[in-house]
Amino acid sequence: MKRNILTLPSSRQLISWSDFAAGDHRISCPSCGRKPSDKTMGIRINEDGRGVAHCFRCGYVEIRHREHDPSMLKRHALAREVNVITGLHFAEQREREAEAAAGALVRWAAAGWATREHRYLTVKGVGAHGIRVDGDLLLVPIRDNNRCLLSLQSISPFGVKRFHPRGRVKGGYHAFGCPNGKVVICEGYATGATIHEDTNCAVAVAFNSGNLTPVALALRVKYPGLTLVIAADDDWKTPGNPGITAARQAAAAVGGLLAVPDFTGLPRGDHDSDFNDLHRLAGRIEVAE
Repeated sequence: MKRNILTLPSSRQLISWSDFAAGDHRISCPSCGRKPSDKTMGIRINEDGRGVAHCFRCGYVEIRHREHDPSMLKRHALAREVNVITGLHFAEQREREAEAAAGALVRWAAAGWATREHRYLTVKGVGAHGIRVDGDLLLVPIRDNNRCLLSLQSISPFGVKRFHPRGRVKGGYHAFGCPNGKVVICEGYATGATIHEDTNCAVAVAFNSGNLTPVALALRVKYPGLTLVIAADDDWKTPGNPGITAARQAAAAVGGLLAVPDFTGLPRGDHDSDFNDLHRLAGRIEVAE
């Protein structure tokens, strides 16, 4: 995919350029806001003071130059440097993701198949659909359109969720059920299992709201003629309702349909947000678009 990397300096400068000497540096991206040990931003500063910074995760680019309005020649020189750094960073990212996928595959192969007797599944009232168990942790596979294992999500008996270190999640999903004209895309495993068991629809678990659109786009490529339904989490107690916001964006991106759990008339708690919660309160659900 072609990237537009000719990014000019703006009034919002996040890098403290004076803290760095000439050379190459790795820091935590101030735009991502991750922990200090998460060094996803590369900085390159030339001897003449010019510099470029780029985060391979979020794509933020910042440029330092000596003059307020650099010439076109210098702009192109800076753009070339950004190109070099971007290429290096994405190469490093692909290498890390490949190593993570290999480690995830070893862990997946050594694990046994899960059953619905696992505490988390019992609490959620759902079965085990294509997932495994490693000790007391459920393992949910994250795959691409070619069914290649990208990474894993682990779920503890008490619902603590963790992704395999450095594994790729974006665009990956866990699918189960037969896509007979329709695929429902949702955030969490328990939500997807509930939808599948109550409606017999095929499901793709995207793992978080930020991954709904990437998964929807991937599935639109794989199934151009199918109806895609985005089953939203209704984060009604969170400002901006990120669950419905992200689901609406995903549906719009692929010409899909939006389904939102309807808790009308039910004793809804503050944390009841998804179709699994709806099933618990109502006994059975329908995914109506």
